[in-house]
Amino acid sequence: MKSDLEIAQSAHMEKIEDVAKKISITQDALINFGPYMAKINPKKLEKKEKEEAKLILVTAMSPTPAGEGKTTTTIGLTDALASQGKSVVACLREPSLGPVFGMKGGATGGGYAQAIPMENINLHFTGDFHAITSANNLLAALIDNHIYHGNELGIDLEAITFKRGLDMNDRSLRKVNIDNARYQYQGGFNISVASEVMAIFCLATSLDDLTYRLGEIQVAQNLDKNKSPIFAKDLKAQGAMAALLKDAFMPNLVQTLEHNPVLIHGGPFANIAHGCNSYVATQLGADMADYVVTEAGFGADLGAEKFIDIKCRQTGLKPNLIVVVATIRALKYHGGVKVEELNNEDLEALEKGFSNLERHIENCSQHFGLNLVVAINHFKTDTDEEVKLVQGKVEKLGFKAILCSHWGEGSKGAELLAKEAIDLSEKPNQFKFLYDTKDSLKSKLKTIAQTIYRAKDVMFEGDALSQLKLIEDEYAHFPVCIAKTPYSFSGDAKEIGAVSNHTLTIREIRLVRGAGFIVAICGSVMTMPGLPLKPASEGISVNSNGEIEGLS
Repeated sequence: MKSDLEIAQSAHMEKIEDVAKKISITQDALINFGPYMAKINPKKLEKKEKEEAKLILVTAMSPTPAGEGKTTTTIGLTDALASQGKSVVACLREPSLGPVFGMKGGATGGGYAQAIPMENINLHFTGDFHAITSANNLLAALIDNHIYHGNELGIDLEAITFKRGLDMNDRSLRKVNIDNARYQYQGGFNISVASEVMAIFCLATSLDDLTYRLGEIQVAQNLDKNKSPIFAKDLKAQGAMAALLKDAFMPNLVQTLEHNPVLIHGGPFANIAHGCNSYVATQLGADMADYVVTEAGFGADLGAEKFIDIKCRQTGLKPNLIVVVATIRALKYHGGVKVEELNNEDLEALEKGFSNLERHIENCSQHFGLNLVVAINHFKTDTDEEVKLVQGKVEKLGFKAILCSHWGEGSKGAELLAKEAIDLSEKPNQFKFLYDTKDSLKSKLKTIAQTIYRAKDVMFEGDALSQLKLIEDEYAHFPVCIAKTPYSFSGDAKEIGAVSNHTLTIREIRLVRGAGFIVAICGSVMTMPGLPLKPASEGISVNSNGEIEGLS
């Protein structure tokens, strides 16, 4: 069986200008990065006169080591919609080098449902993440430079909250000592995708909005008795930061294996930030195509909730349909089966593990009010009895579960899913947010924990409650972003299935002022991850012909 990389490398690719024509984008709007990748200059586009595009959100059950396949399904569904004669574009997140070289691997789909050129997208791509990292670290350098030259703003060295960034998993950088002849303080690094600059990049609606939001980043507090906040704009940083991001802010265009357009742009972590691709790419897709298929990171309790309560709330986007991806293997894992035994039929474990998928279905349909279909991402080890069991249980909940084989068959394998998506996206829904902006921050946190995670309560430890109280008066209207393990509804990754009646423990509250939300960090979640015992980088190499091998 060919690997994902082998399939991608052997694929025929169309010139990117021919892919662009499928959504009425002409050559003069493209800035080519070789023959198969390009940035799109929105100022050179003529918006089409057409009906409002249908927005389809792809999410999933809680992730497992067995894999679920949101990106693969997003691409498979896009290809299948195109095969039905629909004008369609996929909108994906850019891969971070941290996961690429760590545990997760790349983020371009798999099998015959991939975005290509796969190796370029997963490694450097068009340099967007490097630009974001540079803009982030320019601000960090300006903070230090201001202090070095006399600290006119009176920055409290113990109250500097802005961190440096690096697009790599490196646990040794979580805390660093800034030791200068004139001052010392403790700082640290975030992985670039968890930075506030990345969150702003993905939520900004225009270059002007991007520049404004960058200036609103709170970097520290003043030494005065009121501990007045100090912002990036006080350091006159936003203009130069925006200059570094100007070209990166233009969405990137690539193609699927079946030569359909894919916009890959931006990508904050969904267990730390809001986990969605950029608004400008999603909106560009909606302007130029009739269907936009996008994804949100990790399970629906994280990615989908944040897509709706943060991205949609800030931008006005509204999904017409939500696709929840599941696999038989992942359901059995949530039923207690070990990874090495997942290929064996186990109806009892499947029945038990179904509770996880059921919880996500209930959340998406009842609490977000969206039309919904389940996509069973097929593996060859799935038995007929296992598939029948899952489909029957989903139907009892009032929805359809469609078996999809796009990994092995491309668009043909997602044809039934596409037909159901077309039908459901035409039907009205009762789209709604989970909470009101008028609710207190504490109330919002409890609403998410108790409604989506089924927690009995929220507990604040350390300085979390005092941190919350400090920002409550001025920022109570902000949405909240819970950073927790993606592997469980609780804050403990080992509590699989559909755990309930637990206590969600919040250890830290962070204000992400420029991006317009607050982050509640739970459990052991780190904003600078580490590499696993056997990182994926060990299997990646370049052969004598200059071809990359081992990328997944």
